[in-house]
Amino acid sequence: MPFLEKIKHPQFWPNFLKVAFPFFVIVIVISLLINNSTEIFAGDFKGLHQKVFSEGKWKNFFAYKLFFSIFYGLYTTYRKMK
Repeated sequence: MPFLEKIKHPQFWPNFLKVAFPFFVIVIVISLLINNSTEIFAGDFKGLHQKVFSEGKWKNFFAYKLFFSIFYGLYTTYRKMK
């Protein structure tokens, strides 16, 4: 079945959200732990905020993760649906 027909299937979008949302959350947590583990484990959340989220940095931080989560969710849902 072509991609556009699968998108029209009523179960496609709920299945997409079941895949994409947890993947998005996991990618965010892993990214924060890998790149900012010293701030997190020291309890320096103000430093973490300054480094990652302040002055519009949050847009760049979330944009890549959202893009890859949407792509992964669409790809996985498309491959798993019959």
